[in-house]
Amino acid sequence: MSHEIPLSRPDITDLEIDLVVQSLRSGRLSIGPMVEQFEQLVAARCDRRYGVAVNSGTSGLHLALLALGIGPGDEVITTPFSFIASANVMLMVGARPVFVDIDPKTLNMDPEKLEKAITPRTRAILAVECFGNPAHMDAYEAIAKRHEIPMIEDCCEALGSTHAGRKAGSFGRIGVFAFYPNKQITTGEGGVIVTDDNRLAELCKSMRNQGRPIPTSTPDAGSAAQGATPGQAWLSHERLGYNYRLAEMNAALGVGQMRRLDEIIVKRQHVAGMYMSRLMENHDIILPTVHELTSMSWFVFVVRLAGTYAREERDRIIAGLLRHDVGAKDYFPCIHTQPFYRERFGYSAGDFPIAESVSGRTIALPFYNDMHEHDVDIVCRTLGLMIERENIKRG
Repeated sequence: MSHEIPLSRPDITDLEIDLVVQSLRSGRLSIGPMVEQFEQLVAARCDRRYGVAVNSGTSGLHLALLALGIGPGDEVITTPFSFIASANVMLMVGARPVFVDIDPKTLNMDPEKLEKAITPRTRAILAVECFGNPAHMDAYEAIAKRHEIPMIEDCCEALGSTHAGRKAGSFGRIGVFAFYPNKQITTGEGGVIVTDDNRLAELCKSMRNQGRPIPTSTPDAGSAAQGATPGQAWLSHERLGYNYRLAEMNAALGVGQMRRLDEIIVKRQHVAGMYMSRLMENHDIILPTVHELTSMSWFVFVVRLAGTYAREERDRIIAGLLRHDVGAKDYFPCIHTQPFYRERFGYSAGDFPIAESVSGRTIALPFYNDMHEHDVDIVCRTLGLMIERENIKRG
């Protein structure tokens, strides 16, 4: 019988289950204490004063742009090598994403290229920590300060990582985490905005809740259960808003996960270390590069084939892994190569050559907290065999 090894798997214990059940039994399913506790835990973890829980990282990035006043005609500099949401949120506010190519080692934006891309129309930098790697965040922050523009830290993949003694989420004016099931911690669906700016936090709290006024006190059990905001009419709306609230059950799951975050990070670092030790002698593979000042909490484990391999060969290797019940995926297709972006902005192959080259050779391998050494061995052996198969085809 084959042994399936999934690409990812959440790590849920009795602690999280008990907290979710506690939330369900409380009768407070929205706008309650679990959300507040979760916000506080995430903000404290990244040395920020305020946390604002939302229903996804995408929602968080959208609100961050709105809170900073980014709108039609504005340009925001970002990376083409990311999940598409980091650029989509700019289109949602009417702004234009301006892509710059990446550093081939860190896979984050090249700081020199970023600075050269700044124009009078640049209103912000949205800096993505690719695969949870916070390298260059201090450089981007310094560039943003020099040019007096805000920096948004897309730390959706980086909870628990650090760079140069600073925690992911602590860079720039505002940061956004996400907690999809393959992240370091999960709330099922959800995210948290973090900032030291009370005005930005209050704006985001209002906009996530249909533009309602910010409550001046914590709701009591009766008013919260009925969806009322104390001291304000529930149907009073001060600004355009959205239904981006995080439910109490999701927040309860997040509270349990945050209490276990240090344990989770140790587990993920252990699995990453097993992969590193087993694949470091394979010259057909480029392993993730971790800067000496960086500590990774490891969102995913993504390797690259050497530069001599073509995208088609990579795709066949992934297909071979899947045939052998080993989870694998290409991570990420470049945003500017997605059909919608090509059609709208006229991008073509070669516009961002480093990102495109990296994108065509990436393979995400199975990665989760409780991955056994035996499974890592199976993945590495199967990957080696699939690469060898491609090399035989080459003759």
